[in-house]
Amino acid sequence: MRQPTLVRSLRHAVDGIVHTIRTQRNARIHVAVSVVVIALGLFLGLDRVSWCMLALAIGAVLAGEAINTTVEALVDLLEPEFHERAKIAKDVAAGAVLLLAATAVVVGLLVLGPPLWQLVATSGQPKIP
Repeated sequence: MRQPTLVRSLRHAVDGIVHTIRTQRNARIHVAVSVVVIALGLFLGLDRVSWCMLALAIGAVLAGEAINTTVEALVDLLEPEFHERAKIAKDVAAGAVLLLAATAVVVGLLVLGPPLWQLVATSGQPKIP
């Protein structure tokens, strides 16, 4: 069997991302929160290291959601009826995404918290020329 071209492989990968976002409510929530975090980062003028940390956190959560979608689809394919082990596989995959999302929240607070606090703390003080 011939290996697909790079372009075709990339197209399949994009199709998978699009499928995940279209079919998974939580993936859409993660994307929406990511857009807000990116906008906030642009507003605050974050440095390169802060952007790297946010990009890794966002990417990890979105990749985790895609892997969770894969696990759910495979489990449903292999075991359409309820089975305790199928439930465990789905629950563990969902739990992994929850752990990634919680970690991303901590990263977001550590990266965005100090400059936001600085902005709030100085906004009520009069400007001295």
